[in-house]
Amino acid sequence: CFMHQEHNRKESNMNCAESCPLSGLKKVLLATDGSQFSEGATREAIKFAKQCSSKVYAMSVVEILTDYEAFSPQRIEEVRDSEAKKHLESVQARAMNEKVDCEIIIAHGDPHSEIVDAAAAKHVDMVVIGRRGKTGLKKLLMGEVATKVIGHAPCRVLVVPRASKIEFKKLLVATDGSKHSEQAIAEAVGIAKCCGSNLIILSAMRDESEQKEAQTNVSKAAEIAQKEGVNVETLTPVGRSYDVIVETAGGRGVDLIVMGTYGKTGIKKMLMGSSTEKVIGHAGCAVLVVRS
Repeated sequence: CFMHQEHNRKESNMNCAESCPLSGLKKVLLATDGSQFSEGATREAIKFAKQCSSKVYAMSVVEILTDYEAFSPQRIEEVRDSEAKKHLESVQARAMNEKVDCEIIIAHGDPHSEIVDAAAAKHVDMVVIGRRGKTGLKKLLMGEVATKVIGHAPCRVLVVPRASKIEFKKLLVATDGSKHSEQAIAEAVGIAKCCGSNLIILSAMRDESEQKEAQTNVSKAAEIAQKEGVNVETLTPVGRSYDVIVETAGGRGVDLIVMGTYGKTGIKKMLMGSSTEKVIGHAGCAVLVVRS
């Protein structure tokens, strides 16, 4: 029985390399600042697009000039535009080399607003952004910007550290039992089923008084996964949600964390404000945030 399951898992992983692990992924928006820290996002965006026959919009945001740069604003803007175009053309060439359709977008203004607006205007199904190191997000993709993109984007958002590779071997989905976790669970189960992944379902509790609630959360999610033939493990650790999510992912060799959001006004409870930034900023793997 074990050998049969292992054979099926390996066969699923082979199929995953050729098929699309995410449903409805027709358009992908890659937000890149041209730095080395965008490399993981660029690589994974093109890989997803190739697997899913998606179109990629490669986008850079040229920030509005500050007062200190006002002495030669036109010249500085021309240089920045030229640098952005050169970088985006290199991304476009990489995509075309993989037979992926790629369109370039250069925007000017507030980074998170421009990214969200472009995602809505192009009707994309996922935004992919990079991350600068493990201490947080900087400039284009820093803290508040990333949180606002996640909180306001009309679609899924995938945050990819530079060295992170999504191989779909082991996934982690975090749930707090709310309806907003349901889509994250459905997404994670769908990916795990497609790719033969092992799935960890986690519900954090602040103390033992929440044990029953946490156990109910993971049991409901596990039932959904098991009905789809997904190999699942449930965990109800004690601690701050972002700490246990990051620690579990690192200790178990997770290559993708899946989480849900709480509407356009922000991210609440498990996924609220600094918690989201800390999971994204400290996790060694990619984080996929899906909308309910």
